[in-house]
Amino acid sequence: MPHAEIGVFGGSGFYSLLEGAREHTVDTPYGEPSDVLTLGEIAGRSVVFLPRHGRTHRLPPHRINYRANVWAMKSLGVEWVLGPCAAGSLQAHVKPGEFVICSQFVDRTWGRADTFYDGPVVTHVSAADPYCPTLRRSAVTTARELGISVHDGGTMVVIQGPRFSTRSESRWFRAQGWEVINMTNYPEGYLARELEMCYVNISLITDYDVGVEDDPTAPPVTHEAVIKVMQGNIEQVRRLLFAMVERLPRTRVCPCQTALAHARPD
Repeated sequence: MPHAEIGVFGGSGFYSLLEGAREHTVDTPYGEPSDVLTLGEIAGRSVVFLPRHGRTHRLPPHRINYRANVWAMKSLGVEWVLGPCAAGSLQAHVKPGEFVICSQFVDRTWGRADTFYDGPVVTHVSAADPYCPTLRRSAVTTARELGISVHDGGTMVVIQGPRFSTRSESRWFRAQGWEVINMTNYPEGYLARELEMCYVNISLITDYDVGVEDDPTAPPVTHEAVIKVMQGNIEQVRRLLFAMVERLPRTRVCPCQTALAHARPD
C-alpha cells in the first residue's frame, strides 16, 4: 500500500495536479471513490490527488461517494486534506476571481451519507469549528504572500444541487449574511473530521450566485461560466496549493487529531 501524508480534492474544472504521478486504485467499505487516486511528491512531501467529480466530471454533487473518497485518503495515511472548490458569491464585496478560506458552513443538503458512525457505538463529533485552524491560517497567510486576493473567513451554505438557486433562495442566503455557496463541501469536510484528519476549504469564487442583486440585467450563474472562470484561475489554485504543501508542518498540534476523544460514551 502506498503512503501519502497530504491529500488534495479537485473540484469543477480541476481534474489533475501532479505530473508524472502514479495511479492507485483503492477499495473501501463504502464503495468506489470518484476515480483512481494519483500519488506523487511536492517539495519532498508525499501527496495524493483525487478529483471529486471524476476526471471526466461524470458525477454530479449529490451522487459523489464522499465517504469512499475520504476513506480512501485516510487509508493511504493522509493527515492533511486540502479542499479547493469552485463556489459562488452571495455578497457584493466577495468578487469573482477572489479566494475565500471558509470558517463555517451551513448544510442545506439532504439524503447524503454523511457519517462513518452508523452504530452500534454512538459517536457525536463536534463540528463547532469545522475547519482545521492550522490549515486555515496557512492558506490565508500563503495566499497573501503570493499576492492572491483572499478573504479570511466566511460562511459557506452547501446546497443539494445539481440545480442552482432560485432568486428567492439566494436572497434568503444573502440576508443571513452568508458569503459563499457551493454544492460539495458537505459532507466532505465533516467526514474528514470524523476520521481525525485536518481539512481546509479553499473557495475560488467563480460567479455571483444569481447575478448581482442590484442589477436585474446581470445574468444568473451557468455551469459554463463557472468552468470558464475556474480554468482561468487554475494556475492561481496550483500556486497556492504547492506553496501550502511546501510549508505545512511535519507534526500536528491542532485539535483535529483528537476529534474522537470525547465523542463517544464512556
